Amino acid sequence: MSKALHLERKVSKFGNSLGLTMTEAFKQIGLEAGDKVEVSIKENSEEIVIKKVKKVDLPAGISPDFLDTLSQVMGQYDTTLKELKDR
Repeated sequence: MSKALHLERKVSKFGNSLGLTMTEAFKQIGLEAGDKVEVSIKENSEEIVIKKVKKVDLPAGISPDFLDTLSQVMGQYDTTLKELKDR
């Protein structure tokens, strides 16, 4: 079982932007300078989720647009696909 890390930080001004320092939290999920993250804002919950983007090398002939479309379709038909799997 993994141990949760709880941090309380103060929002600071960095130039014209607002930001946080979260070095320990980033280390916990293996983030380093230059890595890309996905930021999701949960509607009506006052929560922000930060996830490390996993780099995937695409096979020849597969475009990023195809994967985006596939992801949208799988999300849209998630329940149906799961039900088909269990038949």
